[in-house]
Amino acid sequence: MPPKKKSKKTKKNPEKNGTDLEEKYRRSTLDVAVLEDYVVFQCESVRKVQSDRSDLRRRVRDMEQRLQHERQDLRDISSDLSRQYKTMKADLTCKVRTLEEEVIQLREKLESCQEELRREKRERERVEQEKDAIITELQHKLDDMEIDCEKVLHETLDSLTSQLAAARRGWEDTSEALHRDYTELLCEFGLNALDV
Repeated sequence: MPPKKKSKKTKKNPEKNGTDLEEKYRRSTLDVAVLEDYVVFQCESVRKVQSDRSDLRRRVRDMEQRLQHERQDLRDISSDLSRQYKTMKADLTCKVRTLEEEVIQLREKLESCQEELRREKRERERVEQEKDAIITELQHKLDDMEIDCEKVLHETLDSLTSQLAAARRGWEDTSEALHRDYTELLCEFGLNALDV
C-alpha cells in the first residue's frame, strides 16, 4: 500500500479528532487484518508452491528413474536384439552355405542325369533304327512269303480245280449211267420217271 500523505490537521473539534482517530485506528486495524490475510495468503501460496515444487521434484525424480529404467530396458532389448540378429545371421549364413553346397551337388547330379538321358536317347534311337531295319526286312520277307503263298495257293487251286473237273466229269458220267439205269428200271416196272 502506498504511504498516506500527511495532511495538515486543523484542530477544529476534539470530538471530530477522536472520531477521526478511531476511524484511522479502525482503518489501520482493517489494513493490518487485510495485510495479515495477504501475508497468510502469500504464506499459503508459498507453501503450496513449495509443495508443488516438492511434488514436481519428486515426479521429476520418478520420471528420471523411469527414464533410467526405460533406457536400461532399451539397452537390454537392443543387446538382446543384437544377439538374436547375430545368431540369425550365423544360422542364415550356415543355411546359405549348406544350400549352396546342395545346389552344387544338384547341378552335378543334373548334368549327370542329362548326360545319361542323352546316352539313353542315342541308345533308343539306335534300337529304333535296328527295329525299323528288322521290321523292314521282315516286311520284305512277309511280302515274299505272301507272293510265294499266293503262287502255291494258285497252283494248288489250279490243281484242285483240274482234279475237281476230272472228278466232276467222272461223277457226271457215273450219275448219267445211274440215271439211265434207274430210268430203264422204272420203265420196266411201268413207271414214268418224271412222275416219281
